[in-house]
Amino acid sequence: MGYRGRFAPSPTGPLHAGSLVAALASWLDARAHSGTWLVRIEDVDAPRCIAGMGDHILSQLAALGLASDEVPLVQSQRANVYQQTLQTLIAKGDAYPCQCSRKDILTALEALGRERPRHAELVYPGTCRSRTEKSSGVADSPQPAWRFRIDKTDTLVRWQDRRLGSQQQDVEKLVGDFPLRRADGYATYQLAVVVDDAAQGITHIVRGEDLADNTARQILLQQALNLPTPSYLHTPLVLGANGEKLSKQNGALALETSNPLAELNKAVVALGLHPRVDAPVGVALAAWVQEWQHLYNPAHD
Repeated sequence: MGYRGRFAPSPTGPLHAGSLVAALASWLDARAHSGTWLVRIEDVDAPRCIAGMGDHILSQLAALGLASDEVPLVQSQRANVYQQTLQTLIAKGDAYPCQCSRKDILTALEALGRERPRHAELVYPGTCRSRTEKSSGVADSPQPAWRFRIDKTDTLVRWQDRRLGSQQQDVEKLVGDFPLRRADGYATYQLAVVVDDAAQGITHIVRGEDLADNTARQILLQQALNLPTPSYLHTPLVLGANGEKLSKQNGALALETSNPLAELNKAVVALGLHPRVDAPVGVALAAWVQEWQHLYNPAHD
């Protein structure tokens, strides 16, 4: 199979400078490999999404010269696929129902003497691990959450990132059994992204460095479902005025696509490439593909 990459924005707001860096990097990597570049609208978390924003994002990308090579996949149309995959994991004993609230988890961790570092995830203590779908109290709940059961004999996951180098994470220690479906019925990011990457034949994932922490969980899911593991490259983050990742929550402004070259030039600087002054967008993009090849030589993948 040839190279297939993707950019997968969540339609919770328009693209901003930070999301453009990830979009452009994934597009450049696909073109450097003479591959296929896809856009996937990750709107599985419906309560956070804005109606019509997916189409707006596609329009922003097109205005910047970044158009999907295939019809975009939309996660909100794939709930049945996620449920079928969950049932497969349940049947294998790799998933179990969980009725713990966030407060329950905090209380359990405090009882164990574990403190939660600032900005870190809550490490699930395994409270419901012995439960099954027919356990007392769970079968009567129409919508329990479901968690992935980590095999405690091998919880250290290792992988090679094309930019960050050798990586590893002890998922049991740092995350614990993680959610696959929330109590409100929506599939989680971890489940949806693994299912969709496999369905779309994604061979290379290029995304922001803030998502690197998710990689180990996704590799565990891929292994449990007998799915291939793509190549990973995590790009530098664009930071807001407060020093944290630029986002809609800390003042990120929507891209101004009336001057595409200006926006693209800002993004390439963040990626370590050289801006192009007064060049047509198509010419600039072609030049950046050549630069990208020197930074991340496809022959070395």
